[in-house]
Amino acid sequence: MVTDSDKVEVALGARSYPIYIGSNLLANSEIYRRHIPSSQVMVVSNETVAPLYLRQLTAALDGFRVESVILPDGEQYKTLEIWNRIFDRLLQKQFNRQCTIIALGGGVVGDMAGFAAASYQRGVNFIQVPTTLLAQVDSSVGGKTGVNHALGKNMIGAFYQPRCVLADIATLETLDQRQLSAGIAEVIKYGLINDAEFFVWLEAHMDALLTREHTALAHAIGRSCRDKAAVVAADEKEAGKRALLNLGHTFGHAIETGTGYGHWLHGEAVAAGICMAADLSCRLGWLSAGEQARIIALIRRAGLPVAPPPEIDHSRFLSLMGVDKKVVNGKLRLVLMKAIGESLITDAFDAKELDNTLNGYVGQPN
Repeated sequence: MVTDSDKVEVALGARSYPIYIGSNLLANSEIYRRHIPSSQVMVVSNETVAPLYLRQLTAALDGFRVESVILPDGEQYKTLEIWNRIFDRLLQKQFNRQCTIIALGGGVVGDMAGFAAASYQRGVNFIQVPTTLLAQVDSSVGGKTGVNHALGKNMIGAFYQPRCVLADIATLETLDQRQLSAGIAEVIKYGLINDAEFFVWLEAHMDALLTREHTALAHAIGRSCRDKAAVVAADEKEAGKRALLNLGHTFGHAIETGTGYGHWLHGEAVAAGICMAADLSCRLGWLSAGEQARIIALIRRAGLPVAPPPEIDHSRFLSLMGVDKKVVNGKLRLVLMKAIGESLITDAFDAKELDNTLNGYVGQPN
């Protein structure tokens, strides 16, 4: 039985939904029955996660008509071509518009399954069962779905909210250390955006997170989800405040696109992007040198990169940053920091200082 203390509510009126956080939720048939309105269920997973958890999920869905589609694993497969396999399976199995799609996997699976749910017969039911830390604290929450294009990350997609999210902490036991660290990058982001107290907590508990101490993970996931839910409730479709959640992402998406999807994990690129945003914020006189040093130190402790790969040169970096959803009327907007726990979205920065930040990083060893 899941109690209210294990839930975070994403308050979006008629589209509101709960995030369940705890251990062994994957097998909790009661939750699924509460949120699946009809018999047809299509599970979307990948070649890594399905062998670990698909059988367990299917058992919890006893009594439903369960089918599955297994996608290749990796950001490089987050394409329209691979996405179409979900529709092939739905149509082959004659699924109707009352069906439910369940995403079982990390952020790539969740984004693709959610976008398919938003599109199939103009919208069907959708449940997120994230199995990576990054997906549990970020990509499964808030309704952003989509696929990548060769020229830009997440440029094709839709806002589409799930009926619920099940963040089963037990699934993190099978996550490799690199993926765990990638998820911690997004956790750190929340402390930097608007939760300085959480950043201080992370400084004190980073070792516990890296060793997967259950209480620490539960606190970090719950705090991150609450922080994100509050932002999403205030700005569901990123008309303003929600763009704060993209701290480090404009730089990070340039890294992912520039290196080829899949070479850097999303969280790794975001971590380096946060360091670059901190550098620019410091050059502008907004962030103190001491706070910049604390940010870089915490990201290093998490086992994450603090600089982009040297092969992306200055002009390429600027070009890639220009293909970004935060570009408005041809003007680049960035999420920068006034202090730890105080971020802002702005286009009012000195372009020369952005050049100085890029010059300070590009071509340098990580």
